Amino acid sequence: MSRLKVAPNPDLTVGPDNKQRWNQPAHRRHGFHNAHRLFRRTLMVRSRNVLMLEEAHQDLTATVPALADLLAHPAFSAFCCLREGQVIMEQAAPDFGTDRPHSIQSITKLHIHLIMGQLIGQGFVSPDAKVAQYLPDIGSGYREANVQALLDMAVSNDFAEDYDDPHADCYDEEIALGWRLPTEDQEEISLKDFASRIRGFRETEARTVAEYKSANTDVLTLIAAQVCPVPLTAQIERIADAVGYEGAFHISLSKDGFPAFSGGGCLSARDLARFGLFLARGGLDLSGNACANANFLRQSLTRSAPSLTPPKEWLRYSNHIMTDGRVVAHAGYGGQFLMVDTVTGTSCAFLSVLENDAGYDDTFMSNVAQVLRHVCCAETA
Repeated sequence: MSRLKVAPNPDLTVGPDNKQRWNQPAHRRHGFHNAHRLFRRTLMVRSRNVLMLEEAHQDLTATVPALADLLAHPAFSAFCCLREGQVIMEQAAPDFGTDRPHSIQSITKLHIHLIMGQLIGQGFVSPDAKVAQYLPDIGSGYREANVQALLDMAVSNDFAEDYDDPHADCYDEEIALGWRLPTEDQEEISLKDFASRIRGFRETEARTVAEYKSANTDVLTLIAAQVCPVPLTAQIERIADAVGYEGAFHISLSKDGFPAFSGGGCLSARDLARFGLFLARGGLDLSGNACANANFLRQSLTRSAPSLTPPKEWLRYSNHIMTDGRVVAHAGYGGQFLMVDTVTGTSCAFLSVLENDAGYDDTFMSNVAQVLRHVCCAETA
């Protein structure tokens, strides 16, 4: 048999900028629009029943003119605003649609809020316990940290999430999440190995400003997998059934089979807004049954927690949600944001793809958050 010709997977191979092709600026828009089929391995889940939506369109740009600027931004992919079972407004860029999957990045972290809330409520996890109680083999970067600190992004260690630095630890994390292939001198590490290699835990006083680390979510994922009485895949199906997705929820998987809750989710704008409605319902499923720890969610809104860094300091990071005491929200790398108003029951999903080198712009994201909050609060009429 003649020798077969092979080449490294072009989408997952790292280039000179230490980014895989689908996350390089020239290819990032295609990458975020197709991440669900570009990741090394994924889980795909459909809901048993679909939450049907009625058309009740309003021109929200007339109420919030700044929304029009966001929808005209070159990065814009899709926007969907829902209230209860009604589509208030939706719009998509010419190259996309509100029903197409899109990488939602760190908005995926809201799944850990839901799953850990259940496990804490059921007594499987104590927020005050140290990580080593659940993961005896974890490395020194997390061994002495308590679970609450991870939930609030209040851990100091050597892991760095600096999108401006192409060699920051968060990019090595992508190997474990199944987003890229290792270089020739690296191994394809598991999520357990990645988390265990983090060092440098530093005891600090009660933090007033969050130190955002996606590795915190990875460790919480490992804890949940260790103590949860059902597999994490079953938890994902349970949440999907409670939300009522029309399309599919996709999430990348690590080499050792763990869902990448730190940022591997993909949803359409409509389905992301449906997910927001589930949060607005306080975790009730489509039949009105509890599918989340409602007390945990309510307490997350009002408790003291570290604030985000400027210019988003008006939001706190509490139990893996972003909140100002009224909204439930989360941002995502590349330009994603979900904003849910607990007063009006309005859910706004905004998807976009920033094509600068870092793939992130804090000023842009702060503006998105402010505009979506105005949209949500304006929905009282």
